[in-house]
Amino acid sequence: MITIRLSRRARLFSLPIRTLILTSTCTLVSLPLLAGCTDNAPAGSTGATAGGNPRALTVQATDSECKLSTTSAPSGTITFAVTNGGSKVTEFYLYGEDGKRIVGEVENIGPGITRELVLKVEPGNYITACKPGMAGDGIRAPFSVSDSDQQGSGGYDIQLVERANDKYRQYVEDQTKQLESMTAKFVAAYQAGKDDEARALYPVARMHWERIETVAESFGDLDPKLDLREADLEPGQKWTGWHRLEKDLWPTRAKNYQPLSKAERAAYSDDLVQNTAILHKRVPNLDFRADEIADGSRGLLDEVATGKVTGEEEYWSGTDLWDFQANIEGALVAFKGLRPLLRERDPALESQIAESSRPCRHCSTRSGKVMAPRPTTSSVRRRSRSCLMP
Repeated sequence: MITIRLSRRARLFSLPIRTLILTSTCTLVSLPLLAGCTDNAPAGSTGATAGGNPRALTVQATDSECKLSTTSAPSGTITFAVTNGGSKVTEFYLYGEDGKRIVGEVENIGPGITRELVLKVEPGNYITACKPGMAGDGIRAPFSVSDSDQQGSGGYDIQLVERANDKYRQYVEDQTKQLESMTAKFVAAYQAGKDDEARALYPVARMHWERIETVAESFGDLDPKLDLREADLEPGQKWTGWHRLEKDLWPTRAKNYQPLSKAERAAYSDDLVQNTAILHKRVPNLDFRADEIADGSRGLLDEVATGKVTGEEEYWSGTDLWDFQANIEGALVAFKGLRPLLRERDPALESQIAESSRPCRHCSTRSGKVMAPRPTTSSVRRRSRSCLMP
């Protein structure tokens, strides 16, 4: 589930994989839009506001305010340069008119940092929101986009974009099919009490989910049902999915843990199988847009660099490297699909990114062996560096 929690450890651990993440982040933002990409520019940076571009907006976010430079813009590629002037880590969202559908988001904006949200927006009414502390409904306000004949900088080549969207949809369908198959094998071992076999299958099966986590928000309620972490539970929320079973298989870090009964194991694992089957059936009807694919990939790589690398995702099992490998593989698939569009717009940039974004080395995730429970923080950092640096 894509939920970022920035911590001191996260800031420290982001350094070993910085080169790969920064390259990939700029790549995936630029691919469909060929717009600017900035990495944590200092507060006060003009960024996208230069030149009086009506599609280049600034957002001044504090712990109590969310001030946009304007509450309207013409349709096309819009850039929101969000500066955090508060004391809490914040995030910025653009919602549909209903206030629920996420059009775009930029997360993990630390105090004194400016980050950009770049996306193609159709005419209509929307809602903006800053979320100090990255929690709650946020500070919301209406936002409107007027109809315009212009597409803004980076207008789409329709044929290339449609081809990229179709290829990515096929990729997601293939991964969910394999996820359904591997989940069934994992659950069969788990329900039979073959815990060692289940532990070995757990990270391998989850790689199919992690490869498509770039578009997890498109899965609606299935995302939290399948991938919610215990630390992210809301009061009264039922905990289901992979991480519930993970804790039962690796309870070492849990205090006074009561193992699930055979009936509870069956109930939770059957629920996982059923929701995975629903996901597989739902995917062919989903519409993946190029900007969503790119922005989702960028957001996921940001999460790897600032959140997952601390071990927060696979808290109980310590199998994070499988997730990292799969996350990057999925992002590279997105790049491959959108690459012809970038080659058409900026051949030099396409060549630079292709060279910098070559697949990372295959690490222990390919060995089929499960790592020991959580290693020391220094070894996590060392393994992350050796796996994720090109």
